[in-house]
Amino acid sequence: MCGIVGVIGPRQAAPLLLDSLRRLEYRGYDSAGIATLVNGHIDRRRAQGKLGNLARVLERHPLSGTTGIGHTRWATHGVPNETNAHPHGTARVSIVHNGIIENHAELRAELEAAGQEFSTETDTETVAQLVDLHLQQGMDPVSAAGAAFRRLEGAYALAMIFAGHPELIVGAQYGAPLAVGYGEDEMFVGSDALALAPLTRRIAYLKDGDWTVVDRHGVRFFGVDGEPVEREVKLTRLTGASIGKGNYRHFMEKELHEHPAAIGDTLHRMVSPSTRAVALPDLPFDLASFSRISLTACGGAYFAALAGRHWIEEFARLPADIDVASEFRYRNPPLGAGTLGVLVSQSGETADALAALKYMREQHVPVLSVLNVPESTMARESDAVLETMAGPEIAVASTKAFTAQLTVLACLALAIGRARGAINAAQEAAMTDALLQVPSAAATVLDHAGPIQRLAARIAQARDVLYLGRGACFPIALEGALKLKEICYIHAEGYAAGEMKHGPIALIDKDVPVIAIVPSGPLFEKTASNVQEAAARGAQVIVFSDAAGAAKLAGIATETIVLPSVDPFVAPILYAIPVQLLAYHVAVLKGTDVDQPRNLAKSVTVE
Repeated sequence: MCGIVGVIGPRQAAPLLLDSLRRLEYRGYDSAGIATLVNGHIDRRRAQGKLGNLARVLERHPLSGTTGIGHTRWATHGVPNETNAHPHGTARVSIVHNGIIENHAELRAELEAAGQEFSTETDTETVAQLVDLHLQQGMDPVSAAGAAFRRLEGAYALAMIFAGHPELIVGAQYGAPLAVGYGEDEMFVGSDALALAPLTRRIAYLKDGDWTVVDRHGVRFFGVDGEPVEREVKLTRLTGASIGKGNYRHFMEKELHEHPAAIGDTLHRMVSPSTRAVALPDLPFDLASFSRISLTACGGAYFAALAGRHWIEEFARLPADIDVASEFRYRNPPLGAGTLGVLVSQSGETADALAALKYMREQHVPVLSVLNVPESTMARESDAVLETMAGPEIAVASTKAFTAQLTVLACLALAIGRARGAINAAQEAAMTDALLQVPSAAATVLDHAGPIQRLAARIAQARDVLYLGRGACFPIALEGALKLKEICYIHAEGYAAGEMKHGPIALIDKDVPVIAIVPSGPLFEKTASNVQEAAARGAQVIVFSDAAGAAKLAGIATETIVLPSVDPFVAPILYAIPVQLLAYHVAVLKGTDVDQPRNLAKSVTVE
């Protein structure tokens, strides 16, 4: 969840590092720092808080040097302050690290016994002190780093520079991503292609267990056994212009307004308008051959997968299980022959999802991943990828990637249903038409957002909010509640509407808004009855529905947000947009950090 960048070349390193770190802000962080080689000696600048603080430190105390490393840190071991900010090190070596060194306590005790003096509470400094000890024992930097890597247990991406070696960076990866970028007479390392996009589009990715030696003119890769290996150089599609906010106040606002394009671009990859049929990219397996689906994901992607399970079971008539990825492998589920594993992730780097993928591999299950980053670790390790065409998503709270995930999962359900004969060509065509109408309906929601913005003033006053939904719209209730928690710091819970009487109804009074996701369709009457129960107990009932549903609930709703009428099949995709938009406007009114809410990271790369 932290960010790493390193540069070697003819240009001053500090400005390049700072700019690249800005591109990694979306991952979430609470401190930042840069170290460079100045006349052969290591010098560094660090600051607690946002990158603006580090920039001001650099203005007062500039860093020269053309080789350097930088880091945005999200605290795990040690409180977030300048002392614990990366880079860490000694006079001989400086290091940046993403992940967790699980055997740091054992190593620390051994190193302190050997006379190494620690100055921080972090697990990362253990690596620096271990390398430093090897250097004092006469090893050269590459040998010292390699010896240290062999002692480490846990998950890590590492990059380090060495005093007296002005054109050398050594890096390693195990369980956290690291990439090498190729420039003209300069080289780079980074956590992902987005960090390196302004610097180069030529990227090579390390595999778990790899370590690398980078100098100004090239790179050497070594495998887990220390033997040289080759890693393919790929041309990333990302560019240096990928992350501008344009005329919007926040990245989240910009990304909310990109819903129609994200949904539309994803559909263009998944649907043939001429045949009105789903046309998935070539897959290395037959969708009709599976007897079971096992879905897993984290956070909002889990809610998308919940909706996907509903669609797969309803339209493909195929049993589907679902787990949050952090629990999946600990449940030790039996995954027998005929099971297809489906992972859903925005970043493709989430530690728990990657661990779920590894578990599926151990169970000999084919893995299909739904991803927004086709160059991610998860993409490289999966049998097949269905890409969400959402483009870079910078705000920590996911928006357009969520609706793109829903879109892909809806298409997957139709593809499986057609392959199994659970739906016929006419049914597929009708549902495909419904999907193709969503982008324009999404644009309508965004173009007529005034009522949602006005509603935000009511919600901003609440301490607790309940969201209700049924069927495939139950996950949208969960998504709405999550967004309110993430960026507004308001306690909110999403419930299956029929479960309200089994506990949550006790919370209802005049100060608790109840937001009901109630599109017209087969489940409307059932959900409407739950809404009436909430109204009867004095709740502020806010209804999200279409014109027909709004008319039926007009007598009991405190406020109504009227949305375009769509087929019930695609309602979850459309209704995700107003619940996200509501949270955004509430956050703006409350003055929270919309794009980088406290304590959160975009990509959770540690357990």
